[in-house]
Amino acid sequence: MSNEKKPAYGGQAVVEGVMFGGKHHYVTAIRRNDESIDFFHLPRKSSSFLTKLKKIPFLRGIVAIVEASANGSKHLNFATERFEVNPEDDEKVAKEKNQKESKLALWLGIAAIGVISFLFGKVIFTLVPVFLAEMLRPIFSGNFAQIIIEGAFKLLLLLAYIYIISFTPLIKRVFQYHGAEHKVINTYENGLPLTVENVQSQSRLHYRCGSSFILFTVIVGVFVYTLVPTEPLWLRVGNRLALIPVVLGISFEVLQLTNKLRNIPLLRALGYPGLWLQLLTTKEPKNDQVEVAIASFNELLRMEKETETAKQTEQIV
Repeated sequence: MSNEKKPAYGGQAVVEGVMFGGKHHYVTAIRRNDESIDFFHLPRKSSSFLTKLKKIPFLRGIVAIVEASANGSKHLNFATERFEVNPEDDEKVAKEKNQKESKLALWLGIAAIGVISFLFGKVIFTLVPVFLAEMLRPIFSGNFAQIIIEGAFKLLLLLAYIYIISFTPLIKRVFQYHGAEHKVINTYENGLPLTVENVQSQSRLHYRCGSSFILFTVIVGVFVYTLVPTEPLWLRVGNRLALIPVVLGISFEVLQLTNKLRNIPLLRALGYPGLWLQLLTTKEPKNDQVEVAIASFNELLRMEKETETAKQTEQIV
């Protein structure tokens, strides 16, 4: 393994492709229906206010999640719209899209829709276990018992949802690209050349994965909820909603901590629950899928290098 300290790159699987993000850019590569690889580039922009927030523990996680939801939705939209379209029809499809643009997209934009979708899903995922646990209050009446039952329901819902959708052909391929994304990052972090053979030899699991983060929100929630009452129901629902940012912020810090400890014997086990969940959210990719992931990452590295070189030139001048 290379001893050189490398930048921490992140990624996301999309329909028939992979998105990678660096310090200055986001890049998505997708496989088109003519077997060619197409790219989508997006500069990484952040206000000075958000940059300051990213330096504050617990708050930085919330900012990172919102940004990831906003940017990720743009790349998902690109992939979904283009992967089945013949390249020669791109211009025609673009014109039709502009004519049929939904009013919701016009008012809110793709980024805002991505954030709202994430928040809506988080609210549903948080509240459904509350009502299920409340139904069992005659059997499990104590506050601690209710919190444990609520956490168990949340975990079961998460696992069941992932397991069921993994059988759909589209999601299965997305999970394969998710595995390819992790394999590329692991190859890069281990200092190996980005070839299909090297990438395929790497693990499809990674400590910084968003899947691990989702599981940590379940675990962290159990501990946080012990600090507030479970009765009456309206108060329980209210504090669950109010504590969503708290749970997200703490879970992000736990994710970061497990990543820092992953090379320390015994302590690396703290990240195992998240890795186990990734056994469901990732699949072993095919070689052609790995090629797309490599192309995306190489394009990101190229753009990051160009930007850094330009900045160094400006400083000299």
